Amino acid sequence: MMDALYIGSTGMAAQQTGLEAIANNLANMNTPAFKRARVAFSDLVYRDRGLSHALPGAAGVHVGSGTRVGAVDTVFSQGDLRSTDSAFDVAIDGAGLIEVLQADGSAAYSRGGSLRVNADGLLALGNGLPLQPPIMVPSGAEAFRIERDGTVSVHLAGEVAPVEVGRIELALFNGMEALRPLGENLHAATSLSGEPWFARSGEDGRGTLAQRFLEGANVRMADELVSLMLAQRAFEANAKIIQASDDMLAISNNLRRG
Repeated sequence: MMDALYIGSTGMAAQQTGLEAIANNLANMNTPAFKRARVAFSDLVYRDRGLSHALPGAAGVHVGSGTRVGAVDTVFSQGDLRSTDSAFDVAIDGAGLIEVLQADGSAAYSRGGSLRVNADGLLALGNGLPLQPPIMVPSGAEAFRIERDGTVSVHLAGEVAPVEVGRIELALFNGMEALRPLGENLHAATSLSGEPWFARSGEDGRGTLAQRFLEGANVRMADELVSLMLAQRAFEANAKIIQASDDMLAISNNLRRG
């Protein structure tokens, strides 16, 4: 019965993490390019209890120790593309991530969004982090354009033809789901995700870039609400396990007093 208390507590702790992940998914339903989290559970170690009343040679009883959160993975399925009026809005239609340079010099990866030209004249995300490789946008440039293959061009005063100023390449990882979310729609590589490999948009399984579009979150309210109800019922069931175990311990104590 004491073990039941601990097993029930592991279930409640694991389901609490699941509830928090679902809540975060629902809170970001309207966040452009947000990728929902999925919680994976795994069972804890099993112990051999033996069978004192069993016949000689009978197999022992293996009892589990509960559950735990095995991983919280990021699901990189495609979100819906929504048309916008801004030439600096860009979405990735398909697989791939855009590399940006963080303030500490480390690399992070984004699904795109609303771009801008930062104080250094570099094409950057809305938070000011410059894209990699860097793309310098000349002062006074007009008619900003991003082609489907990632080519970035502008019109300059006195020039008839557009001038190419850079190209946005897309990164892929062998373990995309293992990327670590950083907030602000950024992700960082981990030992499980592996190192990124880059190529032009539309090549080697990568998606293409869509200018004047923003990718919506890949959160589906109906799916999240069903997951929320299941997590709530599992939490309640584990709480009842603890309550039942406590009641049985109380009965045992009362019998001993009698």
